[in-house]
Formats: sequence, C-alpha cells, structure tokens
Amino acid sequence: MGRTTRSIRNIAIAGHNATGKTTLLEHLLFHAGAIQKPETVESGKTVSDYTDEETGNGVSVHAALAHLEHADCKMNFVDTPGLGDFVGEVVAAFRACETALMAVGAKAGVQIETIKLWRRLDARNKPRMVFVNKLDEDGADFDRVVSDLGEKFDHTFVPLTIPVGQGGDFSGVIDVVNRKFYAAPGDNAKEKATAVPDEHSDALEEARLTLIEAAAEGNDELLTKFLEEETLNDDELQQGLIEGLRTNKLVPVLCGAGLRNAGLAPLLDLIAKIAPSPDGIPETVVSENGEEHTLPISAEGAFSGFVFKTAIDQFSGKLSFVKVVTGTLSSESEIYNARESKKERVNKYYTTQGKKLTETNELVAGDIGVLTKVGSAKTNDTFCSPDKVFSFRPLQLPQPVHSVAIEGAEKKDEDKLGEALHRIVEEDLTFRVEFNGETKETVIAGMGELHLNMILDKVKDHQKVQVNTRVPRVAYRETITKSADANYRHKKQSGGHGQFVEVSIKIRPLERGEQYQFENLIRGMAVSKGYIPGIEKGLQEAMNEGVVAGYPAVDIGAQLVDGKEHPVDSSEMAFKMAAKGAMKDAMKKAGPTLLEPVMNLEVFIDEQYLGDVLSDLTSRRGRVQGQESLGGGIIHIKAQVPQAELLRYAIDLRSITSGTGAFEMEFDHYSPISGKIADQVIQQSAAAE
Repeated sequence: MGRTTRSIRNIAIAGHNATGKTTLLEHLLFHAGAIQKPETVESGKTVSDYTDEETGNGVSVHAALAHLEHADCKMNFVDTPGLGDFVGEVVAAFRACETALMAVGAKAGVQIETIKLWRRLDARNKPRMVFVNKLDEDGADFDRVVSDLGEKFDHTFVPLTIPVGQGGDFSGVIDVVNRKFYAAPGDNAKEKATAVPDEHSDALEEARLTLIEAAAEGNDELLTKFLEEETLNDDELQQGLIEGLRTNKLVPVLCGAGLRNAGLAPLLDLIAKIAPSPDGIPETVVSENGEEHTLPISAEGAFSGFVFKTAIDQFSGKLSFVKVVTGTLSSESEIYNARESKKERVNKYYTTQGKKLTETNELVAGDIGVLTKVGSAKTNDTFCSPDKVFSFRPLQLPQPVHSVAIEGAEKKDEDKLGEALHRIVEEDLTFRVEFNGETKETVIAGMGELHLNMILDKVKDHQKVQVNTRVPRVAYRETITKSADANYRHKKQSGGHGQFVEVSIKIRPLERGEQYQFENLIRGMAVSKGYIPGIEKGLQEAMNEGVVAGYPAVDIGAQLVDGKEHPVDSSEMAFKMAAKGAMKDAMKKAGPTLLEPVMNLEVFIDEQYLGDVLSDLTSRRGRVQGQESLGGGIIHIKAQVPQAELLRYAIDLRSITSGTGAFEMEFDHYSPISGKIADQVIQQSAAAE
C-alpha cells in the first residue's frame, strides 16, 4: 500500500538563532530511527547542516529537508536558519509546510526573529506549535516563557507537555494529553513512557483543565458540551486540539531539551495526532489571465507541483525541491513546466535526509521530494498538465536590505565572477545582481552583511576570484519645480541634404510618481504626424540625461505647441535632436532640482536601545512615524529615511544594538533635496564622470 496524503505531516522548524533547531531535528531523527546516532552542530556532521558555509561558521544557512516515519505518518521536517540574513529560506519552508514548529529558548524566551517570523505566519494564517527548548540550561523558566508568548502574541497558548524540574534540576516532561511521564534519557538513549509520579499529579490535573478549556473552543459543539459537563473525553479533546490548531484558535506548547533527547516522544506523537495533513489544504493558483483561485491539495487528478527551492550540488547538479499539490508524481509521469511551456521527462525522484538522496517510486500529493537535473526548472516554477496550464502563486519574499557595488580585482575575472553570481541567484531569490546603468556599477543586494559576505567568500573559494567592494552610489533623480517654455531650431548644412527643423514646447511639473506625460497641441500641418515619435524620443532622451547632475528627470509634463519643417531637409532624427535641445533648455529654466529615494524603514529592537536608535535615525535625516511596544521589552519603530543614509544601516544597527536589532525596508517615494546635500551629490556625480 502506497503512502496517502492524509498520512503526511510537513513541519517547518523555525525560530531565532541558537534556539537549538538543528539539534532538535537531529535528535528527532534519531528517536524515530531515521539515523543511527545524533551528531552535534560543532561536529559539522548533522543531517541538516552540511554545506561548507554551515560547517565552517557553525550556523544554518540553507533550509534542509529530512524525514522520518512515526505512528504510521511520514513526517517531512524542514530545518530553517535562525539568522534574519537567511529569511528567504524560511519563507520557502513556510510555503512548503502546513505547520510551523517555533523553537523558543527556555531561558531567552521570545526574541526579535521570533516576532518577525510570527508575523509571517500570521500573514499566511499558518498553524503553528511552539517547542520550548533547552530546559536543562541554567536560568530556564517554562512558565515565564509561556507568559512571554501570551504577552507578545494575540493567541491562546496551551501547554501540551510540562517540565519536571528546570535548569540543573530538569528530569523530564509530562504529556498532559496522554497523562504520561517521559524521563530525560540523556546521551544516545530514547525516551520511554511511564506513569506520572504522584508528586506531580496536581500539576498534571491543573494543566489538563487548562487544556480542556482551550480545546473546547475548537468548535461550538465541544464548547456546549464543556459548559454543560465541565469536561471532555479523550476523543473530544483530540478533536478540539485538531480544529483549534488548524484554525489558529490555539497554539500548542511543548517543551524539552533536544540535546538530551527529552520531550521528543510526546512531540512526535502529538504531531501525528493533531497537526494538519496536507489533504484539502488550499494552494493559490494564478490562471493565464491573471485571476487567482484556490486548488486544494488532493491525490485526485493530474499531477501538479510547485518548485519552492533550488540547490546546486557539485555531484548531483541542480536539485529542484518540489511540493506535490495534486495527483501523484511517478516514474511514468511526464511533467510540463508552465513558465517555459516545455515538457520534461524525469525518470527518477528522490526523498532526502539532508544531503543524502534516496530514490523513490512515487511522490503523492502533499509530499515533498527532489527532482535532479531538470534544466528548465527554477524556484517558483509550476509543473502541471499541458491540457490545463496554470501557475501557483510565487513565494512572497522580502526585499533586500543591504547592497554593495562589486567588481573583479582583475578585468579578466569579470566574466567568471558574473557567472558565479548568477548561479547563486538561481539558488537564493533574496540575493540580487544588477548592473545599474545610471551609476555604471554592478550592485549585489541581500538580507544583510553576513549574507553578502558568505556569498562573496563562496565565490572567492570556489572560483578563485578576488572581488573589490564599495558602498554603492545612490540612483538620484531630477525634476522641475515650475513651468517653462523653449524654442529650439536644429539647422545644419554640410553638403547634399541639410537638416532644418524647429520645435517649440512647454513643460510643467507633475505630481510625484506620475513620471511623464506628452501632449501634441499642434493643429494643422506645422509638423507632420510621422515626425511626432521622433520628437517624443528626443524629449525622453533629454530627461534621461538631466540638467543638474546627469540623473534621469521625472514627473514632467511636456506639450508640443509649435514647430517647423522643411520639405527636403527635415527628418525624424533632426526632430529628435531639436526636441532634445528644447527640453534641455526648458528644464534649465524650470527650477530644476534633485530628488533622492526615501525608504520606509521598520526597525525591531530591545527597549534598552530605543534612545540610541531614535537619535541615530534623526542623524540620518529620518522622520519617525510611530513606535509601539510588542511586549517583553521589544519595540517596533516605523520611519522614513533617505536611502543614501541607509547604505550601511545593516552594519550600523548591529553595532548600536549589540547584534540584536533587525530591520526591513522598501522604497516609498522620491523627495527633493537642496543646499549642502545637493551640492555634495552634484560634486560626486561630476567626479564619477
């Protein structure tokens, strides 16, 4: 009998850095018999941290897929990085999984990345569980962490396991649902269930009452029964937990110590019993005409799937991580890439334990697997039937927040550098490489200084290319502040046909963001219609070159009011030259000014750094638009700040907040600048010529 969709559980393990996610997965795999021995992160041999960057730096960089069998379920776990620089990997994992397991340190509690990831889960309305890890550490406090969660997040948190002892006294966990005790077994031993010690029976009953009250909120029938009888039986309790988790009415909280194999057995049991299977979960589809609708995950129908991650392995080549949405992917399947409009024959499909690929006969709807060497496949691609073409909605990835301009130390390395960077772009969609035609720079952008440094180190090590970096130039704009007109005659005689045309225009400022408008007000035959496109090209060429510092001009409305042509000596090229001259003359008279890009900035910091961060934002010409406490001493600041002041913000904020601060930013608008700041921009532009 093959695997069914209902027997699959997909779980993304996420959380702040150093909450023990990789260790937790390693010991879950050991407990379920998927690996013979759990390795430590320090050894560099764990299942989910296996790339050079991860083993060399001791941190997770990539989302890693592993699986285990437990209680007749196949559980796919995706271990994700905890550093904000690698959040794109977390976004991909959240997309592929129906449940998130948020790891929280029993001493640290909720941290900044916990909050940012929680907001992403809220945006998806994604079911989630919390695992309070490292209960054996000094300073661990389970009750304080549960209280901290309740303060910071608008959810009902329900402990399904509770600790026996904490810190140096930690000895195991009690499974509140099944009334069992699991002693912490220690190194390379597995948990076994025993009766709850008598001295902890009161704590169990108190926790169970809280649990039953929360489960009763799962649906109206259970709530009615609970109000009448003040209890639920075991089946009703499980039903309430299933529905409460699926609808986000409650968040189950479990606890343990991953490194000591503690709390893992009840965690796996409860994932099997209450975590949603993929069956019937809706995926968003975008049809060829751009309309969105949902498609439930189902084993019925033709095969369709979504590529949520791409990795390039030096031995296996391109690896395409695919979530199967409908039907079954088998060796008989022919896949159709909707983006490429191309059929692909793939004979082999794999499941993975980290870097280890294992061939499989089929992948049923809801399962996650890997295709190898599908040349056309890229992250966000949809595989479907050629008879009914559609695309799944792409990953909703954050915008890069840190950029550097780069060039090969030697000219001969430029091509090799470009090829290496574009291969990385295929794997990591939060990394961008662009040539900025305005500033004549190749600019790479990512989620932070560490993100970009790791990429450049990888290029240097693998390609033996030395790279020079610098702060990128800002792409300023120019505009006008008042109306003006100009008349320009283009006249040239150099033997044979001459050139003679005349163009008269009026220009005016437009609202910010309107870019450009053109009106032809000539009536009659002063200028033939065939020359109008040439005139427009000339106007736009002049705008692209600006008149203040050579930056493109925007938000200008132009009217062609008059012109003259010659029956022999006029041409489209001549009219383009005249229009360009007229526009430059008019812009010089129209109060030209520089514009700078202004960003929306959201900063997350510990309260102790608030004064320093606000002072720093003021020094960057920022306008703070609001701040709010997220509870537990974490502050969320919203501000608008010129991009020129944020080019090193990823580095500076880490310095100000001792590495704890985080931020997100996106472009909002262009704003005028003048005085010393404008003078500096003009000088820099002249020096760069």
